[in-house]
Amino acid sequence: MASKQRPVMTEGDVEAFREHMDNYTPGELKRLSEHFHPDLVYVIENDVLTVLQELTSRGVITAQKAQGYRDWEKNHDSTSAAEKLVGDVLDASCDVGLRFWTCLFALWSRWAHPNLHGMLEEIIHNGHNLLQEILLNEVGHALDPELKAYQVEHRAALCDLTGILKENKIPGQPEEQIFPISNRYVELRVVSDHHFMKQTHQEHEALAAAGELNEYRLQRRVKTELERITPDRLFRWCSHSRCIPLSVMVGGVAGVGKTTLVQKFVFDWAAGKHYQKFAFIFFFKFRDLNAIEEKMSLESLICRTYPRLEDKLPSILEHPERLLFIFDGLDESKTDLPLRSGVSHELCLNPGDVKPVTVIVASLVKQTLLKGCSVLLTSRPSKLSSLEAGVFHRVSNIVGFLAKERERYFSMFFGDERVSRKAFEYVRDSQVLYTLSYNPSYCWITCTALRFCFATKAGKPQPPPRTVTQLFVSYFTHIIANHTQERPDPQCMRGTLTRVGRLAEYGIKNHILVFDLKYLQDFNVEFSPFLTGFLVENPQLDGSSQLTYSFLHLTIQEFFAALVHYLDYKEDKFKGTMAKASACAEGDYEIFSRFLAGLSHPATRMPLEKYVGKFSAEAARQIIGWLGEMNYGKLQSRDDRKKKRRLMNVLNLLFESRNSPVVCDVMGKDAHLDFSDLYLMPVDCTVLAYVLSCCEEIQDLTLNSCFIQNEGLERLRPELHKIRELSLSDNDLKDDAMQNICSVLEHPNCRLEDLRLGKNLFTEACCKGLASALMANQTLLSLDLTKNKVRDVGLSTLLEAFETPRCKIQQLILQENGLSDESCGRLCSALSSNSTLRHLNLSANVYTDQCAEDMHLLILTSPSLTDIRLSLNDFSPKVEGLLRNLQKEGVKVHI
Repeated sequence: MASKQRPVMTEGDVEAFREHMDNYTPGELKRLSEHFHPDLVYVIENDVLTVLQELTSRGVITAQKAQGYRDWEKNHDSTSAAEKLVGDVLDASCDVGLRFWTCLFALWSRWAHPNLHGMLEEIIHNGHNLLQEILLNEVGHALDPELKAYQVEHRAALCDLTGILKENKIPGQPEEQIFPISNRYVELRVVSDHHFMKQTHQEHEALAAAGELNEYRLQRRVKTELERITPDRLFRWCSHSRCIPLSVMVGGVAGVGKTTLVQKFVFDWAAGKHYQKFAFIFFFKFRDLNAIEEKMSLESLICRTYPRLEDKLPSILEHPERLLFIFDGLDESKTDLPLRSGVSHELCLNPGDVKPVTVIVASLVKQTLLKGCSVLLTSRPSKLSSLEAGVFHRVSNIVGFLAKERERYFSMFFGDERVSRKAFEYVRDSQVLYTLSYNPSYCWITCTALRFCFATKAGKPQPPPRTVTQLFVSYFTHIIANHTQERPDPQCMRGTLTRVGRLAEYGIKNHILVFDLKYLQDFNVEFSPFLTGFLVENPQLDGSSQLTYSFLHLTIQEFFAALVHYLDYKEDKFKGTMAKASACAEGDYEIFSRFLAGLSHPATRMPLEKYVGKFSAEAARQIIGWLGEMNYGKLQSRDDRKKKRRLMNVLNLLFESRNSPVVCDVMGKDAHLDFSDLYLMPVDCTVLAYVLSCCEEIQDLTLNSCFIQNEGLERLRPELHKIRELSLSDNDLKDDAMQNICSVLEHPNCRLEDLRLGKNLFTEACCKGLASALMANQTLLSLDLTKNKVRDVGLSTLLEAFETPRCKIQQLILQENGLSDESCGRLCSALSSNSTLRHLNLSANVYTDQCAEDMHLLILTSPSLTDIRLSLNDFSPKVEGLLRNLQKEGVKVHI
């Protein structure tokens, strides 16, 4: 995404902003600061040091005070330090607050933080209205007593409707878990970005549903490109559209928490906590609206769902600017919303106009109906790509749980802190399960499956799952084992699961997520208490007796769709499904395929076979054959990132299969792998490490610019000694990562010959360990440390290895490492006895004429050098000429 052009600030601009802020009274300035408190904390926590430096340079705080905040951050965390700083500013004098805001404005031109830009733009462009809006959102509009009574009754009804969070039945528990939403809600990360509308649903949803939203990439994007917003700020000033939004879209993949977030939004409004400028909120779900066959008016739609408001509805609709309409789950709508540009539909003009429900919704969004009202929609990404981006003033996306929210969810789920910590640590270490847990629904499934591994009080606990397939097998097994009083015989159970599986497969093929009773009847599925572990009933808001059914999560539907081929193998159906999976848009059948691959392994499926009988051997044979035909070589590309992601998806299939011989056959005996410029999470590195473990030898592995960091490197470390050529350039690797690299070099069976570590963050601190590893290693021939920070001290330490006859390195690249004249004498001395180093690259350092004599001696006396590169140093033209013209047979000097 192209970064937004930032203004270049002069001191005159800063002074003008200070004068603008000086127009506020002390009380008003404090209200503004309190209003922006969450944004201020979020901005500062991402770079405490930058803010402190600006505050210190402008005399807002002393250097001693700044150090105090730095120490606080070191002893606690950046969020706590930011909270403390903002709290101190709010408690300080008006002058301190004014200068604090002036410092933030001064940072605007050189700090690409979207929330900082959003705050300052809102103050500049909407400042004259902002204080009135803050007050209106706190106290609301003055209503006549009769209308106020209706509002109070409406609030109470919405509180009852949204005040409870229901969690699905946990196997072994008699009923579903019910919790107050205010005590059970875990914050969901929401970011605002109009570019989400332009991203194809295959790109976004395939990765996200697979649990492959790159957390590191996400955190980097949130810090530099995306505005983080809390639900109570969805209808505040939007810097993208330069207005207070009337139409807002909240997107997110299946199970990420869209409905829960909207439920909390409505509950908080009904409880008087935010957005009191809305006198009435009307909350609808598309899955309920699907049941409405006939055309109707907006008035009829409201009265159908909120009959108590019928008498006062004309008065309520007189003031559209006081109304908010919420429509949850656009992706579940049976008919498309007529919002696309160029599509002519006759939209509603008046609340009494009788139209299809989707036309009513579109008319509210397009503002032809009740102009000035606010509208909030939620949808999965599959619908966003078909909508016109400009229709919505704000497009936001729920990206689920990051680390802290996941840990809190585990703690709330298990209750017992010891058990929750043990389960969370297991999931975090496994990475495959941890990555899935960004999604609250996955988090619930994971916790439910792990409850029987970590919370068992008697008997031998179950072994915890390691793959996604094993997780779902564990979940299914425990549903079967604990969800029914009297368990039917295996054949009956098999029949039930087969019928549900055929229903699930039909839904996957036809993109159906919500099933009415007719679908269940067509597939002979009889809804029962046992099936509530997989299927849920969706009652209608209007209290009608019509019900729809959906799987607890899309992934459970996909698991059933894969499972049915093992329970009831039919060649024609299997081949038809596989043909459709092969021809489908990228990602649509990805998780389904992983389940197919995972269930082919006997140990993975064995727990389920105890309850449903043996799986089809022919299905397993077909899947293993399909895996064996994978041609990873065709997906190899140095430039095509889509091919690289598809290759990683193939490796995920192999990982799920747990079939080492198949992996070995697919990869061959001399594998070449290049994932350059593809962000790889630790979970990707876990999958890659498994695949490498199945290979006899790997010729080369290139992971340049993959942002793997040390956590990813730790996952790969046990297998890297097999590789002959390894490139880890541009991965933000720091000194602590060198320990893993040294471990590879010191491995007794190390085959590494070429190691490229350029463009990382290694300093002299790691050189002692690296030198020791080089002395122990007998295979490395080439070492590239381009663009690190080895400097003179580090080089001196590193050269200890080159003074020993054990060192076999023939090429050493130290380009752009801050090396100076001080290191040249040491370099000359160390290499005077080295008989293996042939190529030495010292380009782009800071050598000067002062070391010309030492460099001259190095070139003439080194027993093995044939090539030395000295370009882009600080030599004078005269010295460059002398060095270039040095005469020694077999030595080339590049300068």
